[in-house]
Amino acid sequence: MIAGLFPRVVAALALFLGLFALPSSAGADPSDVAAAARGVVRVVVLGHDGDQLYPISHGTGFVVQNNRIVTNAHVVREVMDLPGLTLGIVPPQGGAAVAGRVMAYSPKNDLALIETTEPLNLPPLAIASTPPQDGSQVAAVGYPMNVDRAQGLSVADVLRPQPPVKSQGFVSGERPTREFDTILHTAPIARGNSGGPLLDSCGRVIGANSFGTDSQGADAEFFFAVSAREILPFLRANGVEPVVNGLPCRSLAELDAQERAQSERDARAAMELAHRQEAESAQNRENARRDAMYAIVETRDNRLALAGLLLALSVLAGLYTWHMQQTGDRRRTKLAGAVTGVLLIAMLVAWFTRPGMNQVEQRAVAALAKHTKPAAEKPKPVANAAAASKLVCTIDLSRSRVTTADTPDVPLTWSSDGCVNSRSQYGLSGGQWSRVLVPQDEEAVSVARYSPDKREYRVERYLLDHNAMSAVRTERAKYQPPACGGGEARARSFGDQQASLTALLPTQPNERLVYTCRIAN
Repeated sequence: MIAGLFPRVVAALALFLGLFALPSSAGADPSDVAAAARGVVRVVVLGHDGDQLYPISHGTGFVVQNNRIVTNAHVVREVMDLPGLTLGIVPPQGGAAVAGRVMAYSPKNDLALIETTEPLNLPPLAIASTPPQDGSQVAAVGYPMNVDRAQGLSVADVLRPQPPVKSQGFVSGERPTREFDTILHTAPIARGNSGGPLLDSCGRVIGANSFGTDSQGADAEFFFAVSAREILPFLRANGVEPVVNGLPCRSLAELDAQERAQSERDARAAMELAHRQEAESAQNRENARRDAMYAIVETRDNRLALAGLLLALSVLAGLYTWHMQQTGDRRRTKLAGAVTGVLLIAMLVAWFTRPGMNQVEQRAVAALAKHTKPAAEKPKPVANAAAASKLVCTIDLSRSRVTTADTPDVPLTWSSDGCVNSRSQYGLSGGQWSRVLVPQDEEAVSVARYSPDKREYRVERYLLDHNAMSAVRTERAKYQPPACGGGEARARSFGDQQASLTALLPTQPNERLVYTCRIAN
């Protein structure tokens, strides 16, 4: 139900403003809008005819915490004003309608908080804490009555689960209306959309759709949503702490391009480093050969000089020996002869021990080996979980896409056989260690991966609808994860088993959490 139709002059002014709101190049991600739609419900005002219930009107609401739902105040106005009317909350898929009661009612900013009498087990929507930019693309999700009529839905069909309708448009500006803050946009809504979420490109709530302009069949239509700046204080004032996300909305394509660019930069840096190291190595080899050659030439010259000196001395000693023999001094003749022989032998040793020029390369290699640092020894594989690395992993927001998940530090104890925290075995497939997590109490599948060489922990979350989640749970029930310590063969077998689960997942996750890990203190 859409109330408060504005005159044509307001529509004309809104159109004028809208002309200056250039659309963003990145549209709302359909998978994120679909994920958020899992927590969008139909809010039905019910009358009583004896024991029978019948719908009087309906609007839309969205889950913000457990069984707490936000909608417009005007959606539940009849229940507040007329005794005997009740509320029915119809989930978008699976389950059945449950009763609800109004916990808080604020006509001033057109907000109401409903609590269901039974749990719906629907995921709460995240609320963006930063305002949207003009021109950014948005999506409206809800239950417009004109779609119900076009489909020929009966009164009873309204109380059966139906997927909400999604429409896209652009933010045309923020402007205060009726003393509260609203967002002007062009995502089509109709009677019945009231109270439904207006989502940004990451599927986060930026407002609750409330009313629209009267186009009178000629002018462009614009619509108003109660902004998150009204919703957040309203919820907190009523004891609800919603999921809030103020991070920039980044697409996976943008993150993938960023990672490719970083990989290319790393590759170029590694190539440049290799070229520098090769140039330095070549220069070191050339320097070593030159130094070896100079040293050999110097040694040869010294040995030649020494040999010449020894030869001259041996000649003098020989002449003295001959002179002593002529004088008949036998003792001195023998002594001089011995000295002459020693000098000749020393001369021959000096001559024949000169290093050859063919030793240049050998000496250069020896010199390089002496001054080159030995390569670092690779760490030996960890033998068991008891000797595993204890790590603390911290989210890297510059490489992550976070819409609803919490991001506290993750303690992680990793062993070389793929055992995490001494209890969870990871599977090995394609050289990657991973574990597919399929919880029973959450409509999401997480694929956790750890890269020991990079010390990088990565979690990709897929926010699935009821049918897709049921299919994954059925497949998951077909195998039992192995205990830690089964060896590489069992880890590979487990990796193959998990492939049957990943085959059921969409090609792109909704969230990507990238953590860098360090050794725990």
